[in-house]
Formats: sequence, C-alpha cells, structure tokens
Amino acid sequence: MKRILIIKTPQKIGKKVLICGWIVNIRDHGKIKFFDLRDRSGVVQCVGTNFPKLTPQSAVEVVGIVSERPENMVNEKIDAGWVEIQVEKVKVLSLAKELPFDMGKEDLGLTLPTLLDYRTISLRNIKISNIFKVQEAIMEGFRQASKKLGCTEIFTPTISASSTEGGAEVFRVKYYEHNAFLVQSPQLYKQMMVPVFERVYLVSHAYRMEPSVTTRHLSESIQLDCELGFVNFEELLDALEFVGKYTIGFVASKYPQILKEYGVENPRVDGKIPRITMREAQRIILERTGIDHTKEDDLAPEDEREIGKWAQEEYNSDLVTVTHYPTKKRAFYTLPDPTDPKYSLSYDLLFKGVEILSGSQRISNYDDLVDAIRGRGMDPENFKMYLQAFEYGMPPEGGFSFGLERITMLILGLSNIREASLFPRDMERVDFRFSEKRIKKS
Repeated sequence: MKRILIIKTPQKIGKKVLICGWIVNIRDHGKIKFFDLRDRSGVVQCVGTNFPKLTPQSAVEVVGIVSERPENMVNEKIDAGWVEIQVEKVKVLSLAKELPFDMGKEDLGLTLPTLLDYRTISLRNIKISNIFKVQEAIMEGFRQASKKLGCTEIFTPTISASSTEGGAEVFRVKYYEHNAFLVQSPQLYKQMMVPVFERVYLVSHAYRMEPSVTTRHLSESIQLDCELGFVNFEELLDALEFVGKYTIGFVASKYPQILKEYGVENPRVDGKIPRITMREAQRIILERTGIDHTKEDDLAPEDEREIGKWAQEEYNSDLVTVTHYPTKKRAFYTLPDPTDPKYSLSYDLLFKGVEILSGSQRISNYDDLVDAIRGRGMDPENFKMYLQAFEYGMPPEGGFSFGLERITMLILGLSNIREASLFPRDMERVDFRFSEKRIKKS
C-alpha cells in the first residue's frame, strides 16, 4: 500500500490508508486508546484498541480506515480535524525515549534556555514550528518583491579579507596562514555587483561580536539585502518601503491563522508610510513625552517605540521611515547629504517601533570613498577589490538590508529574537550553553 499524507485523509472516507508520522500525544481511555499523528502536512487523530508500546514523538506507520468524527468531536483547529483513523495496524519505526517535558500541550510553557537546550525536540511543537513557516513566508515575500524591482539574486561569501564597517565587533578567523574576518554584512560584495547586474538581492549570514545579550540581537543573523544602481534618494525610499510592505503583507495573507494563534493583529502596512528625519523624530518625541533627546546622535530603543506609536496613531501605520542620521554614526560608505554633510542620506524602517531595515545612498565616487575610508582610520589597501569596482564606472547607487529574525519576532509578537532563530548563536551559546560545557569539564 502506498503512503498518503494526512492532509489527504478527508478525501478517503471509508477507505483503508497508510500514513506515517510522529505521535504528538497519547490518550488512554481504558479499552479505547487515542493518539494524534503528525506528518509534514498536518495532524490527524487515530483511535484503536490494541496498540504496541507507544511513546510521544515515536515515528510510526499506521494502517487504518478513514472515518468521519462525530459532529461534537470535530477539531476545527486542524485541516483533518473532522476525520479520524480507525487503526488496524501500527508499526513502530523508531521508539522515542521518555521526553524531558510534555510535548502534547499547544504552549509548552518552558523557559527560553530550556527550549533552546532541547531545541531538536521543542521545534517539533506545532506552535513553535509555525514560527519558521512564517519565516519561510518572509523569505518568499522578500524574493517576490525583489524580483518585482528587477533584481538578480546573487550569492556572496561570508569570509572577507577586510572588516566591512570597521570597529571591534568583528570575528577574526585564521584562514590558512592568513587573517580573515566573518562578514558583518554582505555590503561590500553586493555593491561590487551593481556594475554587473545593476540591481541585485541576496540572503546572507552576518556575524557581529557584540559583547552584550539583549532580546533583539544575535551574534549570527540572516540578512535580506537589496542594492540598486542608477537611483536617487527618493527612489531608494520608494523601493525599501515597497519591499517592506510587500513582504509583511505577503506573510499576513498566507498565514492569517498562525498570526491568530499568536494573538497578534494583522499588520497595518497597506497605507502611506510616514517619512521623517531623525531630528524630526526627536522633536516629535519631545512634544509627546517631554523627554529631550534632540542632542543625541541616534534614536534609542525607547525613542523608536514612541515613534512607532506616533505612526500608528497619526497614520494608522505599523511602519515609519526615519532618515538623515548623523554621518559619523553611519558606515564609511554612506553618502553625506550635500545640503548638510553632518547628516547622511541614510534611513531606517521601523516596524511596530523596532528597526527592521537599515540602509543608505552610497558614496559612488572613487576618490571620495578612499577619503572616507581613511577618515575612519582604515587602510584603503585592505579594501583593494572593493575599491576596484569604483574605479571602473560605478553609477549612483544605494540599498538596504532587513533582519530576518527580527521581522519574524515582530510579526508574531515574540518576546526574544532567539525564538525566531532555529539554532541561535550569542555570547552564551553555540548549540549548547557554554556554562553547561564548563560544568561538564569540571
């Protein structure tokens, strides 16, 4: 008999089927026993009287008759919730050992460290695995939007000869007999590709050695980048807002049920996105709260949250674009505003009061770029390949970068970005907690 997926069982009422999957939970009602079975397509209830030894998360093969469930027993939360399998035979393919916690609950109710310590198990929980269905949809929406902009997908390295943005937040690696770096961003490589394809997009891992543990930062993250040639500042703003709105809207339309399960409202991204400069944002915050940050060179997290509330109240928008950050606070390749070089043609896109995108118009003139590198105390010789692209016909260009895990966290209202990373890396963990390794050694 050929296996079918659980999602197909409602089409087979009265027929014998073979299904395979993992046991979610087991319920013993004396003579009659029940278990829920999960495969890649969904979940279905199985019922019978004579099962072999079974444990939650065991991989099994089930043969049985598909029947309709009584009307008062229908489970409307799952696609196959109005049928069940009258089990004739169960074959255990792999018997799971006793679990460290109850996997049968919709919400596991575990602390984040425990969820991550048992990551290969906790990811099997349907509510948790749905986080990564949403993440897949973010990727799909981003790719569709980038293609609509006319971008070509490229694939760039994660080992670089130089530090992308300078500073100390970079992982140095021993590369044979040489020193190299894990890229902080694919920035330099995607700029090099503008004279090749004019418009490019990519998905890349990025690494930052930030000496802190926060709810919104990771040591290794995934970036979604676009870089566009022959564009001015306003065209860049139009492009980033289009990609942001399209990507988030795509997720909301594809998985409304998952958003509902997480208790979050549909994102408000359909209308016009307000655009303000950083200094305007600080003045708005001063008017709304009485807190004066107008002398600060950046927006603090609480500032971003307040501007997010302002955009929701005044524009019914979960998105707001903030522009013109101080040039000295942005990467060396950021183009200063010709009308006031203290400020740059840079921007952040905030979603629900948190930055999800950053970018800028870039310096495209070779001599200006060399001066900018030297001005940050770096050696142009370390950027030889990057600079080569600017010696041979680099047009006006710019781009932007989203953080995949951060968008996922905000769409679903998660409390910590580590929940939105399959296997998060930070100061305390690479797969397992470093403290656990030290305990074992001792």
